[in-house]
Amino acid sequence: MRNTRRTTLRSVAVAAGAATLLALPVGSAFADSPAVPEPEVLPGIEQPSVDPSAPPTTPPPVGSKPVAEPKPRVRTYVTTVKLADGSVAKVHRIGSNHYEADILAGSTKLDTLVSKGGAASYGQNNGLHVVLQPNGTVTSWMDGSPKPQPQRYVKPEIRKESSVRIALPDWRVATLVDGTHGKRAEISRPDGRLLTVIDPERPSTYQDGWTYKLVRDGKRVKFVVIDGKGGGNSWVYDFNGRLIEKYTVAPAR
Repeated sequence: MRNTRRTTLRSVAVAAGAATLLALPVGSAFADSPAVPEPEVLPGIEQPSVDPSAPPTTPPPVGSKPVAEPKPRVRTYVTTVKLADGSVAKVHRIGSNHYEADILAGSTKLDTLVSKGGAASYGQNNGLHVVLQPNGTVTSWMDGSPKPQPQRYVKPEIRKESSVRIALPDWRVATLVDGTHGKRAEISRPDGRLLTVIDPERPSTYQDGWTYKLVRDGKRVKFVVIDGKGGGNSWVYDFNGRLIEKYTVAPAR
């Protein structure tokens, strides 16, 4: 960010669809939260002295449960967005409806915008305006330029995974799964031991003379089982587990 003049910005949290105004201390490029007095650090705080006349510390009662420490948050990188003045925002996902965008000018981190609980986060400095939306998207503009129209936030649909198990002609078991990343077939032994998995990226496999394939037929995906030992007889299933086609090869004379 440009530091051609001192700026002091305010910080306000607002409801979803609005923005959170962040403020900068003098000399910074983006805003910190409103100033809160920090506790004064005095000599001896890090290594407190022991009073010989003080009574001994009483141990915790037997059977008392230790206080669980909070789980550390995990920042998952999402994307990098170039801002209107040439700086960038690196977006990270912290959790559901919780995103953070680190504002960087070169290798210098200026500040972090935080969108949490459905509220957007807004920062400005030296004519640059930046908004981090609740879905993790970032928009920016300069003074005098048209403000981008805010995009309507649509909560992503959570697609539930469904599956069905079918007994195969070779006595193995196939679990046909329609999941968030597409369809797949998990081939297992009757005792439940997983042998292999096929999906759109690896749509075919061969096991002891039997071939298992995923075949796309228009918008529908079929699961095909081919008996290589028996001359090529095949069975075709849909992802509801129904046998929809069967082909029998006539024996050679």
